[in-house]
Amino acid sequence: MATASEAPVLETLTAMTIDSIERCGMDEDTLILTRIAALVAMDAPAISYLAHVDPAIKANLTVEQVQDVLVAIAPVVGTARVMSAAGHIAEAFGFAIALAESEATSIAQAETRSRSKS
Repeated sequence: MATASEAPVLETLTAMTIDSIERCGMDEDTLILTRIAALVAMDAPAISYLAHVDPAIKANLTVEQVQDVLVAIAPVVGTARVMSAAGHIAEAFGFAIALAESEATSIAQAETRSRSKS
């Protein structure tokens, strides 16, 4: 019997990702770039790329490396998929920036409230 969870889909995807990473012998850079290439081939939505922003940052990937992947796979997946992916990647970065700004604002507000109480 399955256990009750508030986010079963997210938990399942997280478990699958962890299992995949543990079984993969690739270095972080290659793993993330390979996953990005697979997302492009699948014409994945922005939210799928968003899940890879933090790991890409932690792996010290550059915009140029991601662009190189798009250039490398364009003849295979086609220009429409690459252009769609570029838009989705930009949208994912926009989400990531908005989330970071929101988190920073929340932290600053909490610190302000904490200081005003003392």
